[in-house]
Amino acid sequence: MEKKLYTLLVFSENVAGVLNQITAVFTRRQVNIESLNVSASSIKNVHKYTITAWSTEDQIQKITKQIEKKIDVVKANYYTDEQLFIQEVALYKLSTDKVMANPEISRVIRRHDARVLEINPTYVAVMLGGMTEEITKLYYILDEFGCLLQYTRSGRIAITRSFVESVSEFLDEQEKNGNGDTESNAE
Repeated sequence: MEKKLYTLLVFSENVAGVLNQITAVFTRRQVNIESLNVSASSIKNVHKYTITAWSTEDQIQKITKQIEKKIDVVKANYYTDEQLFIQEVALYKLSTDKVMANPEISRVIRRHDARVLEINPTYVAVMLGGMTEEITKLYYILDEFGCLLQYTRSGRIAITRSFVESVSEFLDEQEKNGNGDTESNAE
């Protein structure tokens, strides 16, 4: 089977150690995590993990099921890019001298809709939000100019294209059945 990039959205209670449990599932299956972002979700006391990994569908199904069995995990699902709205953010630190000496660098920044955050005598800080491809494209262009001092990219953040988050449906069902202890946390 062919590997493709999958995004897992995992919702868990806000307790210590969950991240370690989740990453251990990937380690046991020898699947490398490409990006990881953890933040509070729209549900009180529930955190959202956005994880990307190259895998086969069979393997990602097994990983998702194993993660969902963890006691503090509320819900886990995997998605392809077509099923999500996706964004990343990148920061670029550029040499001020090189930016000032070559006006084409400023034009490239504007053409890519990147935002200049700060200019000082040493560096120019630039931010770009978008898809991975757009972010890496700007990186390679700036690198060719020889002006790049530092570069970093966030993990992916994503929301589903469906009307409701699957964890909300799950929690609603748990509340109807009287099975959950997190139902009082839904906003």
